Amino acid sequence: MKIPFFDYPRHYLDQKDKILEIVDDVCSRGAFIMQDDLFQFEKDLQTFLNANYCVGVANATDGLEICWQTIGLSDGDEVIVSSHTMLATASAIIMAGGKPVPIDIGDDNLIDASLIEEAINDKTVGIMPTQLNGRTCEMDQILSISEKYDLHLVEDAAQALGSRYQNKCAGTFGVASAFSFFPAKVLGCLGDGGAVVTNDENLFEKIFQMRDHGRDLNGEVKSWGRNSRLDNLNAAILKSNLEIYEKTINRRREVASLYDDMLSGLDELTLPPGPEQNNNNFDVYQNYELKADKRDSLRGYLKENGIGTLIQWGGKGIHQFKNLGFNQKLPKTEEFFERSIMLPMNMFVSNKEIEYICNKIKNFYMT
Repeated sequence: MKIPFFDYPRHYLDQKDKILEIVDDVCSRGAFIMQDDLFQFEKDLQTFLNANYCVGVANATDGLEICWQTIGLSDGDEVIVSSHTMLATASAIIMAGGKPVPIDIGDDNLIDASLIEEAINDKTVGIMPTQLNGRTCEMDQILSISEKYDLHLVEDAAQALGSRYQNKCAGTFGVASAFSFFPAKVLGCLGDGGAVVTNDENLFEKIFQMRDHGRDLNGEVKSWGRNSRLDNLNAAILKSNLEIYEKTINRRREVASLYDDMLSGLDELTLPPGPEQNNNNFDVYQNYELKADKRDSLRGYLKENGIGTLIQWGGKGIHQFKNLGFNQKLPKTEEFFERSIMLPMNMFVSNKEIEYICNKIKNFYMT
């Protein structure tokens, strides 16, 4: 079998007729930028999340930058983050004028909430947990700390649309959050795309202005802004796919259950939590990331057998980019990236292909 990690052509081909119908409709109306399709998608997304406000932006990195720019960071302001995240999480803080402070991960491979308080000092102004791989952090403890120390809580929810903790959606715990619609995301468009979500009306107005050259809801320039608009065509595609999003999530959870059932007996692997493992969490499985003994050899063996895998972000936590000024030692994150590997997790992989992948992994460790 040939099983790519993510089959990008199928992201279009599997819904070609629907996409072409949307393209024809949007383009025939000349509705390319800031039109009704975008505004309706924003409304649908805030309804899905049970949030007050949603603003479509060009990508999630812009979204995180806009969150911190509208909150306002001063030189030297520190924001605590997990080192197990994309570099964009930290760069958003830098670009907004602050300083990211990475800390280690816990047993769930997300930010270790028990380490947050010891990282707080008189320069700390915020916390930005990453809701990673479709899983939401233990937000009750993080919320409690942010309230205790009066810190801004912004969520990097790029990989977590629809993920829940104690039945509350990722991206709705803090003052603001950002989501990604990169093609390989659970809800993906045909290129870059993102959204910022907030329940704060004053912050919403600033975010809205920031994404469109400082213009307010009436089109009047009220502040300095930038150009970071989710284009209308992608918004129309996203709106259509959001209508079937529950089906998408259910299939990914089914794939995760199959992996869990077939691989759980291997001592050489540490699997992510299964769909029914913790009642507090509802995971959407943006990725299926696990830890594996002899990871590099396993990856080579799977490649020889036609199976695509990925080591996320080149196998580095953000604190390991020493040329960017980080000097922390975070043992759990470092151990994680020595063993981490991601298996195909998408709507294109079949049950038969999952069985093939799992059998090859078993063969690798049994020979």
